[in-house]
Amino acid sequence: MKQKPLVIFSAVFLLLAFVAGALYYKSQKSAAAVEAYRHDRTTFVRDYSPTHGNADAKVEIVEFFDPACDTCKEFYPMVKKLMDDHPGKIRLYERYAPFHNGSESVVKLLAAANMQGKFWETLEAVFAAQANWAPQHRPQPELVWNYIGGVGLDIRRLRQDMNSPEMDKIVQQDLADGQKLNVKATPEFFVNGKPLPSWGWDQLKSLVQDELSAAY
Repeated sequence: MKQKPLVIFSAVFLLLAFVAGALYYKSQKSAAAVEAYRHDRTTFVRDYSPTHGNADAKVEIVEFFDPACDTCKEFYPMVKKLMDDHPGKIRLYERYAPFHNGSESVVKLLAAANMQGKFWETLEAVFAAQANWAPQHRPQPELVWNYIGGVGLDIRRLRQDMNSPEMDKIVQQDLADGQKLNVKATPEFFVNGKPLPSWGWDQLKSLVQDELSAAY
């Protein structure tokens, strides 16, 4: 009879130890990311990374995204509104993480559009038509061309640029940086170098608010 309470106590102790270990791991991971961000931002932001917002903003959001990711599409207008609610205080950087089979060519298209200063307009057109060219997370990148005609792109130049070796380098660099930062799914966010404590919109909004309060 005495063994049963002992077994229960041991199970509870192991569970608490596991939870404590998980929290410690997350804390250490966050601290390591922030330290890396302060000393070398290149893993988080590259010179070619599309960016939006005040260059002097004290809060920076870095997002790794996949254009075929429906959650990325859902978060996009919410992040924009968050920036609008705090004018001049937040800057957004986009990084590529084409995890869906077939989305890499769309990423190259976006990177090439960025060279024409049309990244954001093209991204919005791609997201707006996502259900048509990537139904059920199955990208059909050749269909994207049907939905970007109104963006104002030089299509001939776009096709040439997206097939250049430079686009391959951009994709591979973003994937490598994402791997270093333990990005395994999209969207993945970092706020001033800090990863989300757990995934979700409320967690992102809360982390941004904490950084805004600390900075301003």
